[in-house]
Amino acid sequence: MHGPTLSLKTGRCKLFLVSLMDDASRLLAHSAFCTNETALAIEGILKQAVLKRGLPKKLVVDNGAAYRAATLQGICARLDIRLIYCRPYAPEGKGKLERWHRTFRDQFLSELEVSRIHDLADLNARLWAWLEQVYHRTVHSSLDDKTPLARFQQDLAQIRQLGQKAAQLDAIFYHRVKRKVRKDGSVSYQGRDFEVPYELSGKTVRLVVDPHLQQVVGVEDEDGNSRGAATPLDALANCHRRRRKPEAVNTSTTTSATNTTPAAAGPNLVELAFEQHYANTPEEKA
Repeated sequence: MHGPTLSLKTGRCKLFLVSLMDDASRLLAHSAFCTNETALAIEGILKQAVLKRGLPKKLVVDNGAAYRAATLQGICARLDIRLIYCRPYAPEGKGKLERWHRTFRDQFLSELEVSRIHDLADLNARLWAWLEQVYHRTVHSSLDDKTPLARFQQDLAQIRQLGQKAAQLDAIFYHRVKRKVRKDGSVSYQGRDFEVPYELSGKTVRLVVDPHLQQVVGVEDEDGNSRGAATPLDALANCHRRRRKPEAVNTSTTTSATNTTPAAAGPNLVELAFEQHYANTPEEKA
């Protein structure tokens, strides 16, 4: 969904709202303004959603290219989430989300005083306060006059928890990039060469990449088993690297709007929610 245009340190920037909604309760598992609608932005929203509200069994998403990214598909597979795409040109499949967008425009964007917003974090802090203090606590007629929060809490016993996956969540959200290992035990990624365990020479592997830092943090075999680190190539040392047929290797998995908009007259519900939500927890605004 298109959001406001703000003047940030990098200049004027068009923002987009990315949201994940619980179908049964209309509760927003997570929602945030982003500077784009790429797969990486969607993956970030999904990560926060599962941390806050648990693992969904299914994730129904749009049919756009960002949602069909191989990285998002891989993350959902590792989390055992079934990824389902809406049929093209079938808006009835997204009716609840469209209704949420209308509520959001009418009750949040219309109340937002853009002159108070200094950066993206400031805007998202107000969004999250409004969600928790207003939207999640407002009775919905379609929920038999329950609030989204109350309806969500009815199903707590059925919600899948992260469990042991919580400690591995960063690794689960890392990207996997296929590469063929050269005979000297090296691979390339974005113009840089890396050394991997020599026993992988000639094989196809998956580099484990932190997509935010664009750093290679490890290497896996084709079955997804960790095979150690991928280190930046030292060309001189590689020339003298001893090559020998390795012994049998244990391949068990390692755990591892513009800013000049005039302020609205009268009480502002967005600012009231913001002040109430962070009244006793000022550190959460950071």
